[in-house]
Amino acid sequence: MPAVLVCLRHGDALAALLDNQQDFSVIALVDAAAFVPALIENRAALAVVDAGHPAAHSLILTAKTSAATRRIPIVLVSADAAARAQAIAAGAERALDRAELAAKLPTILRELARVPTPETLAKLDCACAQPLPPLAVAGVLAFNRGAYYQQHDLFEELWVASEGPIRDLYRAILQVGVAYYQLERGNFRGALKMLQRSVQWLYPLPDTCQDLDVAALRRDSYAVRAALQRLGADRLSEFDHSLLKPLRWQPPQT
Repeated sequence: MPAVLVCLRHGDALAALLDNQQDFSVIALVDAAAFVPALIENRAALAVVDAGHPAAHSLILTAKTSAATRRIPIVLVSADAAARAQAIAAGAERALDRAELAAKLPTILRELARVPTPETLAKLDCACAQPLPPLAVAGVLAFNRGAYYQQHDLFEELWVASEGPIRDLYRAILQVGVAYYQLERGNFRGALKMLQRSVQWLYPLPDTCQDLDVAALRRDSYAVRAALQRLGADRLSEFDHSLLKPLRWQPPQT
C-alpha cells in the first residue's frame, strides 16, 4: 500500500508536482472541510498546503492541535515570507516557496514523511506472529463483555510495559474501547475524538495480529465513526448500539 500525501491546493501546479513522486499516492483537495478527515482516513504520511488557499493557516493549526493528526508533518508552500513564518508558528514542519519545494521535495519526503521503515515492519510482523499476552487476553475478555473502562486499564498497562511497534496494537484497542465507553455515557465529542485518534495506530497493522482480527476491528470502528459523523451530537440518541462489536480473537488450538 503506497504512502499517502494529502495536498490542499489552490490551482493545479502543486498537485501536479506531487503527482510525479514515486511510492506515494496523492490526494489533492480544494474543500477545506475535507482536509483533516482526509489526513485521518488515509493516515497521511505528509500534508502539503498551498498558502493561497483561504483556509490554509487555520487548517494547519487545527491539524496540529488534534491528537489524531498532530504527528503528520505539514509543509506550507508560499512565495510570501510572512505567510511562511505564520505557518511555522502554527506548527508546520517546513515552509517553502514553490521553487524550493520542487528542488528539495525528494529530501523532504525522505526526512519528514511518516512511512514505516522495513525494519519496523519486520519487527511488527515478528511480534504479530506471537500469541496474545495474558494481560491482553484479559483486556479482550473485558472489551467483549462491555467492560470498556476495565479494558482500558489492562491494555494501557500492557502498552506501557511493551516495546516496539506492537504497542500500537494495544493502544489502538484501548482507544476504540474508550470511544465505546464514551458513547455509552452519551459523550459524542469524546467518542468521536478517540475513534479519530485510533486510526493512526490501526491503519498500519496487519489484518491479523497476535490472533486478533484487526481488519474486523478497523471495519467495526470505522462504521461506528461514520455513524457518529452522520448523526451529529444532536441525534446521538439515534445511534445503533449494535454497531459496538466485540473483538474477534482466535486463540491457537492446544
